[in-house]
Amino acid sequence: MQRLAPEAPQSSALETGSFEAGLYGVSEMLFDAFLGLIDAGVLKREVDGVVLHGAFFLGPQSFYRALREMTPQQLARIQMMPVSFTNELYGDEAGKRRARVDARFVNNAMMATLMGAVISDGLENGQVVSGVGGQYNFVAQAFALEGARSILTVESSRQAGAGTLSNIRWSYGHETIPRHLRDIVITEYGVADLRGKSDADVIAAMLAVTDSRFQGELMRQAKEAGKLPRRFEIPAAHRNNAPERIAAALKPARDAGLLPSFPFGSDFTDVEQRLIPALQLLQKATRSPQRLPGLLWEGFLRQPDAADSACLARLGLDRPGSVSERIYRALVSAVLQQSRAKPG
Repeated sequence: MQRLAPEAPQSSALETGSFEAGLYGVSEMLFDAFLGLIDAGVLKREVDGVVLHGAFFLGPQSFYRALREMTPQQLARIQMMPVSFTNELYGDEAGKRRARVDARFVNNAMMATLMGAVISDGLENGQVVSGVGGQYNFVAQAFALEGARSILTVESSRQAGAGTLSNIRWSYGHETIPRHLRDIVITEYGVADLRGKSDADVIAAMLAVTDSRFQGELMRQAKEAGKLPRRFEIPAAHRNNAPERIAAALKPARDAGLLPSFPFGSDFTDVEQRLIPALQLLQKATRSPQRLPGLLWEGFLRQPDAADSACLARLGLDRPGSVSERIYRALVSAVLQQSRAKPG
């Protein structure tokens, strides 16, 4: 959960509205991507000599090593602060308001409704998935600060057993961020700018960033509730929201090696990074048991190369000692081969 904003302006800058290029950052959790933003010159505005405040730090070993190897001058620009500093405006409120003009608060969520409410911490049956953390605080700040916006990112769909469910719902029995604080929602299919819009316009914007497999049913529910005109249709430009389109659009960059799985570092070894997409494929295949015989046959037929043999050894399958281990080895061998042909 992070917030990016121009630096606290001096009086002359505040009066003229002029700001130098670059951002100043505050994050409840500071992770390795922020160091990349500093190195790229994206985060460079300073507030009292500090370019980035963080409440706690979390990342791979390379992240902590980079912090340890910084010069005293570099470290002085990154400071740890209490959560109350990052998440709230109280305590030097005037100074924080000056520093956080035009802030952009970015958080992730599990689901969202067509009316703009967001679900991040629990399910409608009462099951708690995570804490709310600072998400509500940051969203509230987006409405309290001059020029600030809240940005909530949501994956449009998810696997559930052998099927797929939409993460954009008509309604849901639990909310983390209520609809009256709706602002900007982003899925892999685009940006829904919701602030200050009517319910009908909000629903139309959310449908435009929904997976097309679910748009028809959601639109029907909205119309039946009287929230959309009966003649409303989703624009043609937004009727092809499909994972295949995203994969095709990203393929040139993936083929060029520009979209690594862990661009800012990871504690996974090369072998483990090779295994991750393969095991995800296998997990998906187990949801459709009719696929397993084909995978099993494919795995028994192929001879693993050196890279795949290292992966099998990592799982303790280089020397299978039982029938079940031989079966699992064949399945893993097959998905290792298939994962090579799929986008990472």
